[in-house]
Amino acid sequence: MKYLWLIPVCFVALLIPVAVLAGGGEGGFDGVVNAIENRYHVHAMRIPFLGFVSFVARQATHGGADNVHVAEFDHFTESVDGEELNRMVEKKLGAGWERMIRETSRHGGEQTLIFAHPEGARMGLFVLDLDGHELDVVQVSVDPDHLNQSIVRYEQGSNRHGGEDQPD
Repeated sequence: MKYLWLIPVCFVALLIPVAVLAGGGEGGFDGVVNAIENRYHVHAMRIPFLGFVSFVARQATHGGADNVHVAEFDHFTESVDGEELNRMVEKKLGAGWERMIRETSRHGGEQTLIFAHPEGARMGLFVLDLDGHELDVVQVSVDPDHLNQSIVRYEQGSNRHGGEDQPD
């Protein structure tokens, strides 16, 4: 009976390392944003009421877009090694994400990375865009069928109104 106090002490002693290890391996959107903040000594501006914005996006697109996450870095002045940035994003996003697009300007002032991840019937998209001194990071879950229908409507509208994509 006098050693019962050891049970909670041992529980806490075991829980602390597990919590530290779990918190240190942060990944996904927040992991990428935190890694950028730490590596480039900048602070992300998070969009207020993003949960509400995500709800509105879901309603406005009839379920086409959902789970929107946005972070913006203004006054991004450090030079960026495109290969290092790509590796950092791949590592923090984790397994299952596949890079679809990587575009880097000659001097590295402009970088675009687009990753995709299957989410059952949906698809997760992660976009990182550095344009001069502004870096935007966006993650969204989309319905691929709905996205494809939107692309087809856009292409048809472009061709109907004398767009450049008209056949010769």
